[in-house]
Amino acid sequence: MTSDNPLNDRLDDDDYPAYTMGRAAEMLGTTPAFLRAIGEARLITPLRSEGGHRRYSRYQLRIAARARELVDQGTPIEAACRIVILEDQLEEAQRINAEYRRAASESAGSVTGSG
Repeated sequence: MTSDNPLNDRLDDDDYPAYTMGRAAEMLGTTPAFLRAIGEARLITPLRSEGGHRRYSRYQLRIAARARELVDQGTPIEAACRIVILEDQLEEAQRINAEYRRAASESAGSVTGSG
């Protein structure tokens, strides 16, 4: 898993589609220039197909859509990208914490339940 492709989306796998820059921009209701700008702000780095064409995964579209919401509300692009990155890290941390707590709870239950 990499920061550019956290879901390990593969360009040749129908279960994990990747969209061209034009199609991704259309799906987001924005322009390719917006995708380039958030790429320059290091929010997302497009995947590359065998021909070297830029492709965007579903994960990348989700985070680009969140950045677009913030920009539409007046947040500068650089700040919007930083906010989205922090939100994504918080979501991941919360998921890991929930898994840890669940495992600890199950472990404690099996210790007290076997006594």
